[in-house]
Amino acid sequence: MITALDHVQLAAPVGSEDRIRAYYADILGMTEIPKPRVLAARGGCWFQTGAVQLHVGVEDPFVPARKAHPALRVQGIHAFAEHIAALGAPVSWDHDLPGHDRFYSHDPVGNRIEFLEARP
Repeated sequence: MITALDHVQLAAPVGSEDRIRAYYADILGMTEIPKPRVLAARGGCWFQTGAVQLHVGVEDPFVPARKAHPALRVQGIHAFAEHIAALGAPVSWDHDLPGHDRFYSHDPVGNRIEFLEARP
């Protein structure tokens, strides 16, 4: 029986960790968490906010996830979108999900990220 989602993994090109940190930690406000030593040698970065973990691993050759994506629930989605846009992150609103406000962004290597909040 499945009880929870442990993490989502995205890929990034070799050597892109500083750009990945700038987006997930500095812009989105996630906390970088240490990778186990044996996995850290492979490159990439892991991030967490609350119980949500997002892992970014390096891949060669790299192809960004343009359709497949994590969807992150946020509170105060409009203020959050304004905040990350002011820091340079792309924001593209999508009004096709009934009962929700949502937008998409792309990390610096082209991975698609969805942000959503249920309407009251």
